[in-house]
Amino acid sequence: MNDRKSARARQSLWQMIDLHVDMPLLLIIFTLLVIGVLMVYSASWDFSLVNYGDSTQMFRRQLFSLSVGLVAALATSIIHYHYWRKYAVHLVALMVVGLAMVLIIGEVRYGSARALSSGSYMPGELAKVITIIYLSVWLYSKRNVLSEVGFGIAPLVVIIGVIGGLIMLQPDLSAAATIVLLGAIMFFLAGGELKQIAYMLGGGALLGWVVVQFSTTGRVRMAGFLQGLQDPTTADYHVLRSLEAFVKGGWFGVGIGQADTKLTGLPVPPTDSIFAVVGEELGLIGSTFLILLFGALLWRGLTIARNAPDMLGSLLAAGISLWITIEAFINMGVMVGVFPFAGNALPFISYGGSNLVAALFAVGILMNIARVSKVDQHRKERIADATARGRRGERGRSVSRARRAARVGR
Repeated sequence: MNDRKSARARQSLWQMIDLHVDMPLLLIIFTLLVIGVLMVYSASWDFSLVNYGDSTQMFRRQLFSLSVGLVAALATSIIHYHYWRKYAVHLVALMVVGLAMVLIIGEVRYGSARALSSGSYMPGELAKVITIIYLSVWLYSKRNVLSEVGFGIAPLVVIIGVIGGLIMLQPDLSAAATIVLLGAIMFFLAGGELKQIAYMLGGGALLGWVVVQFSTTGRVRMAGFLQGLQDPTTADYHVLRSLEAFVKGGWFGVGIGQADTKLTGLPVPPTDSIFAVVGEELGLIGSTFLILLFGALLWRGLTIARNAPDMLGSLLAAGISLWITIEAFINMGVMVGVFPFAGNALPFISYGGSNLVAALFAVGILMNIARVSKVDQHRKERIADATARGRRGERGRSVSRARRAARVGR
């Protein structure tokens, strides 16, 4: 009897945990964060010593940002995802103000003004999450009129245009392109027509080309990318040093903390170039494992999207998982010369508080959607089980009445 009770208690405890936490997603994020902490420590100590006079300052800042991000993730995993419908417009207003302030008083680094408060806050990172929230809420509310130009594609183009335009002016071409691409994908998932999506992507590409022509940074990066495609030996210096790191790393890497490319001129190893440090220290095996982790994150996010209770949950889950993996594959692709240099972070791995906090904030929402989906599924199963038991009980009572009637008749 005691064994049966303890087994039932263990089963109840596991059901409670299972209802509240998506374990595959939690394990994927935990693994990415552990790798990120190790790689930031390895890649930042020399860079931090040269730039700040303290070899551990960047690492300590990253740990602080991680703490803030985990608190944000815990909070958003508790808040029901429908709660964001009430404040989507307010969040967008704050985002627009933040992006405008960057253009007015932002600190210029590497030819771009993206940060406030001495580079410690980058509104463009949080803008990506807010854009996903707002687009999900907007598309969910307009789901029945998306095929109409006046209520569908035109307002969406205005929304994306304002947000993307403010980010392009920094200039941050990769972030603007990511937002346009996410808008098109989410519009498609919400039921938009392929023809409308093609128009939106075409307009975004044309606008991006115009901005590149008038941006010195954009022209230089695009020219370096095209030259590298024709002859890898003449690629951009950044890409050449990155490829050198991968070659040195070989199959199994030189070991964490043992890379020397980060010490001999690899640009910004703790941030944009951290995947090159991963390649040198963990080798092809470690780099492939990291790529597979982001692939697993995409798989889990899309699974949560498919199982979400409604369209709003599906759009939020798909948008968040696609955003994180698009950012990751762009960063990794840049380091091996597949994409033009973009300057975006590798989520959960690169040094940078704004990106880390924004990514964990978004993962918390993804966790909440998974939790609500499991609770909803469990509730439906209980209702179905109770209904089935009720029907069996009715059949049993009917049989008993029939037998009693037969005995009375005799």
